[in-house]
Amino acid sequence: MSVDSDDCLHKSRQMPRLTRQQRTVLEVLQQLAQPISAQSLYKTLRQDHRSIGLATVYRSLEVLKLQGLVQSRINRQGESLYSLVQQDQHYLTCLKCGQSTPLDSCPVKHLERQLQQSASFTIYYHSLEFFGLCQPCALLD
Repeated sequence: MSVDSDDCLHKSRQMPRLTRQQRTVLEVLQQLAQPISAQSLYKTLRQDHRSIGLATVYRSLEVLKLQGLVQSRINRQGESLYSLVQQDQHYLTCLKCGQSTPLDSCPVKHLERQLQQSASFTIYYHSLEFFGLCQPCALLD
């Protein structure tokens, strides 16, 4: 999925002032290819010998999310997964095995543009997820 300037509205804004811990969390997220839970992020930071508490990781993620730099998505187990806001997220998620397959295109980009123009609302990103059964799980039923 390619990212264009319309998909990265947050990049046109000035970078907000961040604490050292928030910058550290952001740096680790920049190095990851997949979304990560706060607990796993905390473990990664500890393995890298970075001194930061779990509560600080959660607070930093929340601040970064409110600033439009980080997005979150809830997995099948109810755990939030965090990643940088680089592109919108669209998934097909199997209710049986939990596998999430990303979609290659955005089915609601025109709606986002309409809302951006007509509502007094700045959209940083959106997430769209369809739930059902993947083909292997459907065959097992």
